[in-house]
Amino acid sequence: MAETLFFNALREAIEEEMARDSTVFVLGEDVGHYGGSYKVTKDLYKKYGELRVLDTPIAENSFTGLAVGAAMTGLRPIIEGMNMGFLLLAFNQISNNAGMLRYTSGGNFKIPMVIRGPGGVGRQLGAEHSQRLEAYFQAVPGLKIVACSTPYNAKGLLKSAIRDENPVLFFEHVLLYNLKEELPQTEYLLPLDKAEVVRPGDDVTILTYSRMRHHVLQAVKTLEKEGFNPEVIDLISLKPLDFDTIGKSVRKTHKVIVVEECMKTGGIGAELIASINDRLFDELDAPVLRLSSQDIPTPYNGSLERLTIVQPEQIVEAVKKMVALRV
Repeated sequence: MAETLFFNALREAIEEEMARDSTVFVLGEDVGHYGGSYKVTKDLYKKYGELRVLDTPIAENSFTGLAVGAAMTGLRPIIEGMNMGFLLLAFNQISNNAGMLRYTSGGNFKIPMVIRGPGGVGRQLGAEHSQRLEAYFQAVPGLKIVACSTPYNAKGLLKSAIRDENPVLFFEHVLLYNLKEELPQTEYLLPLDKAEVVRPGDDVTILTYSRMRHHVLQAVKTLEKEGFNPEVIDLISLKPLDFDTIGKSVRKTHKVIVVEECMKTGGIGAELIASINDRLFDELDAPVLRLSSQDIPTPYNGSLERLTIVQPEQIVEAVKKMVALRV
């Protein structure tokens, strides 16, 4: 085992896959000589050359289209979004082309590509750099959506995403890049479609993902001292949702809280609640409770920014409220 920073875990995954498969290449703004906006691709161009670590112009729609075309011919592109919010400029390429070409070509083309990069609410990055795009793409057919949350799952999931035959949107949180964890020194891969039971419990099921996993675990430390026993599930796969794991937990606890950094209106939590009500309504002892970000552009002011997203103390309060309900 070796202690590894989150961004280095991602870098190791990319480097290992580039060494294993000559069809894997990286493209994006400042991924080459600069090493990426968060150093995920640092020095890779020295090892693999400037055609496999390709610095692009500031033209997201164009280089995403280039990547889709490359994937159609058998290459495996990894797009780095300097900030995932910038990839809204490539929405057409991601949705109409990357997501749909395998279907609209009758299976003649596969689109094995990964679109990854930093997103989420950082520390005073302003509204346009604090986007959470998972809900934007949730409705697009043909995409897989993954949100990593630890150095361990970041590496294992990214390796699996690179090997997958379908387009994968791979979300990293901007405030997790300096997280440390011991990683195995032997190769490992993790499934893209499975949630992780982070903490077993029987009082209430807490469904979360990305940075909110850590807010939830911080809240759990307080709750444990007061005798509460919540089950915590990191969704990881946002599309498709792992309803085997979710359903097993709901049938045990009969109460659900969703904690997300996504917007409340039309967010991942909204989809979760609708799906839980469709599939597991009779298992619920209370309506699903949703803790989401405020439906406003993220303020630049630090104090106001903090108020827009869910904090650990709100999670503590929500669990107490939910567990206090009796049927």
